[in-house]
Amino acid sequence: MSYDIDRPAEEQRRGFDHFIHAFSWSMKGFVATYRFEAAFRQELFFCIILVPVALWLGETGTERALMVASLLLVLIVEIINSAIESIVNRIGIEHHQLSGRAKDQGSAAVFLSLLLAAFLWALILLPKFGS
Repeated sequence: MSYDIDRPAEEQRRGFDHFIHAFSWSMKGFVATYRFEAAFRQELFFCIILVPVALWLGETGTERALMVASLLLVLIVEIINSAIESIVNRIGIEHHQLSGRAKDQGSAAVFLSLLLAAFLWALILLPKFGS
């Protein structure tokens, strides 16, 4: 747990100790997302392939940064979407309009991040390979 409400603030982890624990918690989240979310695994697979392609095809640092950042953004949004889905599922598995809305909104965020990545890649690569 990153914040223990039963411990006074002066006893909470701070500095480098907090950094080490935060890194550990982040890795647990990353592993859990990889383990339980097929969409994340698919997007990660494409990132592993496309990051080197971006570094190779991008002519400037800005182009490379935009192409790689757009791919990482897809992963970030997918992790957040997975967290939303986990929370909704923890509350209950019965259908509820607000639960469905939350899941749909998370999915929409992933979709927009994918559109952004495709748009940036197209803007950068079409002038190089287009006619």
